[in-house]
Amino acid sequence: MYTIGLSSCGKIINEKLFADYARAGIGVMEISPRANEYDALNYGEIEALSQKYGIGLWSYHLPFAPFEELDISSSALAQATVVYLSELIRKGASIGIDKFVIHPSGEPIADGERGERLLCAQNSLAELAEIAGRHGAILAVEDLPRTCLGRNAEEVEALVNAHEALRVCFDTNHLLSGDPVEFIHRLGDKIVTLHVSDYDFMNERHWLPGEGKVDWPAIFTALREVNYRGPWLYEISPECPNTIFRDRNLVCEDFVANAKALFAGEKPPIFSTPKPNLGMWG
Repeated sequence: MYTIGLSSCGKIINEKLFADYARAGIGVMEISPRANEYDALNYGEIEALSQKYGIGLWSYHLPFAPFEELDISSSALAQATVVYLSELIRKGASIGIDKFVIHPSGEPIADGERGERLLCAQNSLAELAEIAGRHGAILAVEDLPRTCLGRNAEEVEALVNAHEALRVCFDTNHLLSGDPVEFIHRLGDKIVTLHVSDYDFMNERHWLPGEGKVDWPAIFTALREVNYRGPWLYEISPECPNTIFRDRNLVCEDFVANAKALFAGEKPPIFSTPKPNLGMWG
């Protein structure tokens, strides 16, 4: 149905990771280092491992933390953030990556400053879209939870309307307001990639599909209706978060089994139990 993809978030980007993806049948990777690892990335090695193991470098998640240093929506930080992200786009594009996922803001954002922050983010995104285009790439704006910019379809639409080349990364566990099916229909063919994970509608959880409350058949139907052609790309750490009990950490084969069950319209195998009485942060 879709190529199965998996973000490198929470994982060490090395030969073992590429070998694990290939063994399990994962076709594409999103490069997503920890905040302190971007400057140490060996792009040449990543390209070589991609070719050796036949794992496509589908996308690159640009850094978004720490919020006090990186934020394209902050007038005090936007210029320096754009310069830094521009260099990462250049490096990623040099090894063939042509989609760059970006967070439109950090948080918290008070209601009174939301309009100003939105305008700053739009200006930053337009500039970065031009830079990405010069490298043969596109920028995909991710929907975000809580007080972040992009917390509903209306805001994401306003953000991507800042430049005709901007596209969308739909994170299935970030919509805390609004309906995901309506989101898919509203953004339509601007959605070029996914971050797949499940949640309880209270806060982002990044659980495995089937562990939360997302209506996956409805998501599939909506994606087909807008002719989504990208991969089914999970953004889930292998380590168990503090919001759920699992029998063990996840391995690459778990994502493939999960995807195949979802593609077949079946209930995916689950070996976990969400913690009871979860608050916003667990």
